[in-house]
Amino acid sequence: MSRLSVNTRLLRRIVVDFVREEIRKTGLKKGVLGLSGGIDSALVAFIAAEALGPENVHAVCMPYKSSNPDSEAHARVVAEACGVNFTVIPITPMVDAYFDRFPDADNMRRGNKMARERMTILFDHSALHGALVLGTSNKTELLLGYGTLYGDMASALNPIGDLYKSQIWQLSGEMGVPREVIEKKPSADLWAGQTDEQELGFTYREVDELMYCMVDLRMTTEELLAEGFAAEFIATVGEKIKNSHFKRRLPIIAKVSNRTIDRDFRYSRDWGK
Repeated sequence: MSRLSVNTRLLRRIVVDFVREEIRKTGLKKGVLGLSGGIDSALVAFIAAEALGPENVHAVCMPYKSSNPDSEAHARVVAEACGVNFTVIPITPMVDAYFDRFPDADNMRRGNKMARERMTILFDHSALHGALVLGTSNKTELLLGYGTLYGDMASALNPIGDLYKSQIWQLSGEMGVPREVIEKKPSADLWAGQTDEQELGFTYREVDELMYCMVDLRMTTEELLAEGFAAEFIATVGEKIKNSHFKRRLPIIAKVSNRTIDRDFRYSRDWGK
């Protein structure tokens, strides 16, 4: 049995209660999320529908002209399966208007712009509906820095950010996410033919096992080698985690006072309630 095997019934209750309680603390009752057609956003849609009632969840699909048509089709399947509100807002006009000035921009710049454009739409819709934006980045992506700061990594709360991709697959099966979404190759769908694992250079299941030992169990390099992980793999993943740490923190503030925000002045999100 994998170290990453989870009690899916218990996990389901934890993440559903998390969404319900955290949104109600704010005095709101609705959630907004980007529904891409991938498994992570699909799972969050199912969690939110169960936590808030599907009528209180607004899912937005935001395709670009190069997006795979299957992505929107799968997003529709997910929305229909869990009953949430569903809107399609193409981002091609706004993204292309910007890159008309920078026609030589590479795929990374274009992908980052698309991710941030989508998030501006979601936060606008959160204001429209009186809702909070739900995050859809999993623990694997967050640790590797495989996401766009202030793009897909942004949210008001994230119910799956402490779940490795391997655990996302397990919980998705428990919650009834459509099989075609669970079984498809993970992809950010930022350009034609792009897949996550091809871009990363290793599979999610391989890196999840390593990062669980490295991060959750805090094994040393010597212990990781004894577990059978290759030295080059350990070094590559360790560098990705260290080099992307800035993405997992609030902006660093120069300390000039006795109580600096995020260093000395730290309170939980429901402080004072």
